[in-house]
Amino acid sequence: MIYEEVKTALEKLFPQQVAPAEEKGNGEAEEDAKKEQQRPNGIIDADYAACGYHLDVQLAPEQLCEAVTIVDSHKFFLEAITGVDWVDEGELEVVYDFSRYDFDLCRLVIRTRVDRDNAKVPSITGIYAGANWHERETAEFFGINFTGHPHLVPLLLPEDADFHPLRKDFKA
Repeated sequence: MIYEEVKTALEKLFPQQVAPAEEKGNGEAEEDAKKEQQRPNGIIDADYAACGYHLDVQLAPEQLCEAVTIVDSHKFFLEAITGVDWVDEGELEVVYDFSRYDFDLCRLVIRTRVDRDNAKVPSITGIYAGANWHERETAEFFGINFTGHPHLVPLLLPEDADFHPLRKDFKA
């Protein structure tokens, strides 16, 4: 079944590493507690009936192209790319939805988070040409820079627009 194949292939991106606990100062301990509340990178088996996908993958931006290459090699197509503004955490998330046409139903989502003040994610247009306009739209509305994109210009807003209307701190 494609579900197990793609999950096994993606698991290679997340080798199990257990770091020894270090003694932290008070400020460092508070920062670590905040990070522990955030979801760690990895793969979650999702309930398709509840959320509409089978696998939920969260990874670092530098792992994105490798993960998308794996997904492409398993004959998935790109449905959508969008952003999520986690303003309280100071992060932006890019969400990629993938699916398959055949009878072996499998939908998956890939997520990556970046700092709101330095929002850079590698472009996947070299893997999925159809990502072109999805990335342009996400860049335009969230202010995420897709590095390596061949033509990252706005689709709907004026070219000189210096605002990103889907960020939660945007004031109209």
